Amino acid sequence: MLDAAVLNIYISPGHNFRGHHGREPSTHEAIEVESVRCVAGKGLEGDRYFGYEDNYKGQVTFFDWNVYRVVCDSLGVHDRTPAALRRNVITAGINLNELIGKRFEIQGIQFEGTDECKPCYWMDRAFCPGAEVAMRERGGLRARILTTGTLARTPA
Repeated sequence: MLDAAVLNIYISPGHNFRGHHGREPSTHEAIEVESVRCVAGKGLEGDRYFGYEDNYKGQVTFFDWNVYRVVCDSLGVHDRTPAALRRNVITAGINLNELIGKRFEIQGIQFEGTDECKPCYWMDRAFCPGAEVAMRERGGLRARILTTGTLARTPA
């Protein structure tokens, strides 16, 4: 089991950017929760990708708190929370890129890292101009949920 801190958990009921190419984004907010039920093969209950498609490789997304701080500092942005990144779980204490192609466990829940959660051009709109480039090769981790359980924020 990984000794990872879970700092924030976000879910969103709808897609703001996916499927909106050439149109304005939607306005579904990312809702911060204390805990979330991770359902094997489905995703996070209440999130836009829950039950999206069989074997979907982005049932949950992880992002590193330290990368968030580096991106904020490099872009001079200090008025946005990690919610703007549209990732589900903000972690500290693990190298997410090392988990691509591997199974891992956090709080008794098993996951499989599938690939980098690559930033797209929408990141410049969701976070700030320059965010897409600043996040390249450190956009977070997409993963499948292998076992069902509840993931909770780590007490401060």
